[in-house]
Amino acid sequence: MTARSLPGDPPGGKRAVLVWGVGTMVYLVAVVHRTSLGVAGIDAADRFHIGASALSSFSILQVLVYAGMQIPVGLLVDRLGTKRVLMLGAVLFTSGQLAFALSHSYGMALAARAVLGCGDAMTFVSVLRLGSRWFPARRGPMIAQGAALFGVAGNLVSTVALSRLLHSAGWTPTFLGTAVGGAFVLLLVALFLKDHPEGYEPAPAEHSGLAFVRRQIAASWAEPGTRLGMWTHFTTQFSGMVFLLLWGLPYLVEDQGLGRGTAGSLLTLVVLANMVFGMVFGQLISRHRGARMPLTLGVIGATAAMWAVVLGWPGGQDPTWLLVLLCVVLGACGPGSMIGFDFARPANPPERFGTASGIVNIGGFTASMLTLLAVGVLLDATGDNYRVAWSSVFVLQAVGTVQILRLRRHSERLERERIAASRVESVHRSSAAAGSGA
Repeated sequence: MTARSLPGDPPGGKRAVLVWGVGTMVYLVAVVHRTSLGVAGIDAADRFHIGASALSSFSILQVLVYAGMQIPVGLLVDRLGTKRVLMLGAVLFTSGQLAFALSHSYGMALAARAVLGCGDAMTFVSVLRLGSRWFPARRGPMIAQGAALFGVAGNLVSTVALSRLLHSAGWTPTFLGTAVGGAFVLLLVALFLKDHPEGYEPAPAEHSGLAFVRRQIAASWAEPGTRLGMWTHFTTQFSGMVFLLLWGLPYLVEDQGLGRGTAGSLLTLVVLANMVFGMVFGQLISRHRGARMPLTLGVIGATAAMWAVVLGWPGGQDPTWLLVLLCVVLGACGPGSMIGFDFARPANPPERFGTASGIVNIGGFTASMLTLLAVGVLLDATGDNYRVAWSSVFVLQAVGTVQILRLRRHSERLERERIAASRVESVHRSSAAAGSGA
């Protein structure tokens, strides 16, 4: 089933691309900040004299703050608009990265990652809201995957540029350099970003403090499409994110015996595969909405199968071709998680989309936080046995898959009913317009 234009859709066009591009640049820089620790994990352990559990706490705290901020951010976006929230986010993640660059103690560095996570949390939901305000609804899947591609590009900057800069320039200059990027995008937002095109102002909403907040959250959560989106995000995203965010490089270097250059190339491969899968998934879903569930379950199944083969391979180290295949499959995790937003979007009216997106976005980052913690604890408990530590991914995949299968039928039935009602309404409007014209 292909997507259709809806009454009142914004027109899109070059201005929309420019404004949306500014928003996605903020998200790109935020992801550079978020994933910078992924290529600096071993250096951070040496700099702050910490073990695996303490090292994982950097990313756990960052992701915990990110996940905990999603619903408040969604509410802020719905109430204050995209520009204000993106500016606040850029100030926070830039300040956090600046403090991290200058940190010499574990406590200060931990606080800096928390501030960074808070600012990072304000970017993606804002960019999704910006796209929904500037582009027609039928472009929703492509806009969401396109925004994710900018995040992937930020990840690519971390795995390629920052990893090299870190070992040539050192800790402080590297992280100070990324903080300068945050200041630059803050300026772009202030000068060029607008919440919506002229003539497409959203209907004024009544905000009544905590009562409004409760209504927004309750109404969004009551929609099966929102919950299906959250569990889709939960089950698909975390495996690839944990690999890129922290534990991929130590696993490839310390357990698989690869050089840091080769390990960095494999992380880059995950990012490149992410870009390819994102473009493919976006095109497929834009043309065939029925592809959403098969793609979701396919990503989950392929990821579980690859981890089972890699972790169960006999001998101490896996062949390089198998690690390459693992990294390609992990590249589908990010695009797979974006499908969750496309389950939530048609289930919620525009004035609630920020809140619903925040709920969806909680899913993957909660799963990532739990896995980051599980891997670190299991590594310390087993004497750095990565096979045992990485096996934790199967538990969360099983939980999420059960929830997806439980919610899919109810969500699909309600969506079919909404589409049918929309068609009837369109026919009535056309008939009314024809009658008035006669």
